[in-house]
Amino acid sequence: MRILFLTHSFNSLTQRLYVELTGRGHEISIEFDINDAVTIEAVRLFQPDLILAPYLRRAIPEQIWRHHLCLVVHPGIVGDRGPSALDWAILNGETEWGVTVLQANGAMDAGPVWATAGFRMRAARKSSLYRSEVTEAAVTAVLQALDRFESGGFTPSLPAAGTRGQWRPLMGQSDRQIDWLADDTRTILQKINSGDGAPGVADGFGGELYHLYDACEEDGLRGKPGDIIARRYGAICRATRDGAVWIGHLKKIIPGEKTFKLPAADVLGAALSAVPEAPLTLEVSPDRKTCKEIWYEEKSGVGYLYFDFYNGAMGTEQCQRLLEAYQQVRQRPTRVIVLMGGRDFWSNGIHLNRIEAADSPADESWRNINAMDDLVQAIITTDSQLTVAALRGNAGAGGAFLALAADRIYARAGVVLNPHYKNMGNLYGSEYWTYLLPRRVDTGGRAIMENRLPLGAAEAKRLGLIDDCFGANVDEFSARIEALAQALATDPAYESYLMEKRQRRARDEAARPLAQYRTEELERMKLNFYGFDPSYHVARYNFVFRVPNSWTPLHLARHRSISHKKTTNAA
Repeated sequence: MRILFLTHSFNSLTQRLYVELTGRGHEISIEFDINDAVTIEAVRLFQPDLILAPYLRRAIPEQIWRHHLCLVVHPGIVGDRGPSALDWAILNGETEWGVTVLQANGAMDAGPVWATAGFRMRAARKSSLYRSEVTEAAVTAVLQALDRFESGGFTPSLPAAGTRGQWRPLMGQSDRQIDWLADDTRTILQKINSGDGAPGVADGFGGELYHLYDACEEDGLRGKPGDIIARRYGAICRATRDGAVWIGHLKKIIPGEKTFKLPAADVLGAALSAVPEAPLTLEVSPDRKTCKEIWYEEKSGVGYLYFDFYNGAMGTEQCQRLLEAYQQVRQRPTRVIVLMGGRDFWSNGIHLNRIEAADSPADESWRNINAMDDLVQAIITTDSQLTVAALRGNAGAGGAFLALAADRIYARAGVVLNPHYKNMGNLYGSEYWTYLLPRRVDTGGRAIMENRLPLGAAEAKRLGLIDDCFGANVDEFSARIEALAQALATDPAYESYLMEKRQRRARDEAARPLAQYRTEELERMKLNFYGFDPSYHVARYNFVFRVPNSWTPLHLARHRSISHKKTTNAA
């Protein structure tokens, strides 16, 4: 079918649905919902069989929904209505939730239901639930709705009387307001989690207002409720009446000014001078409830290195700490090192927010990419163990090429990869991609870089970018990874694998040194950072400050390309 995606942005859910539907042979074009006139024009140009709205912030124009089937993906159970569905589900402590695909009509979220899928709620940030449980349920429900539409004979119906869903208004800051003296830890976490991603929870420190994000429980530290009692790697720990919570990121509220998220300690700066550091060992217990970005486990000759950075962004200091941890892990008497990344994101490469906040964004970009390159080089040149990249979550830009440094690459079945840089102002990219990509994709590597579109795990496997994909969820994937890693560590052919790896690296180095790849990549990136073309700096600014889209890029809006217009006119 010809399906037009009408969406506020090309977010994680929209990308996943794009991957799933194109993989099933549907012709997809995308239009950002900028205004009614643009939307109406897009429908006229593409002439879709149906319109799918994965992520909207405005109502679909009546001129469209009256004449075209418009299916809206709503992150709520049947009968749920309103713009803050998932926020309320988290704040109210719902244990079961769902996604509903409904037909657009004159009332918001009130059209007849085409499909629904449920899931168990997890104690997690809204953004994490959205990228995981909500996305998986949305895929299930959308596929069911499309099957019903294609098969014919299905009549959608309005929710029956007595359904649990109800109209819920836009959640305001008063609904999330924290009372540090009265609220317990669980309540505070629910409030911050309900606003994570956006809009955050407004709260005060030292007479200033901030939005709070990225919270987790602390099970050891205690203090006077409301006090900041510790800090660790950019996060701050604030006491509650029955424990404490870590807050990883803040956004300062300055009336009339645009601000953006940064690690909490970066935002508060000198105000934390008297707050003690609370260091954490690399081999922290997996059961410990605390703030941990990098940690390590070892089982039966296999080492598992986790690095769970907020939104997958890896700043200079984070890359350096991860490299230090990796070098420690490499000294362990293990046979296999598994790079586990984070649950939501394996990695998304350099930290654009920290770069934007630097005195010289160009200089910080340079430091950050070199720190990433140091890490990638260490993984490529590891000859004492076999390495495995286990992508539990999505990966993009430099993070996707960081994964390619490993000997084996596996991804959860629902993972989406964006192995390209061009969307960030035609950034050339480094992370040794000019060496790593051709090793896996002999032909078509450049096409992957130029494509600028997401790849699903199954397509990445078909192209040879990864070795395999499996697992319906993170737990299932992680269990399979552990079995594969242990099998590799005990494989009778292990020593021959290791010898083959050493010999290949030696051949590659003789043909063209790694240092040459890095030098040539960085020469191109130096032009991005310091050259006359400001595209990278403009794109980074727009990304960091969430500047609204003024048009849909042509690689997404295929209906606006010249070739498509010619085909349509000829028909």
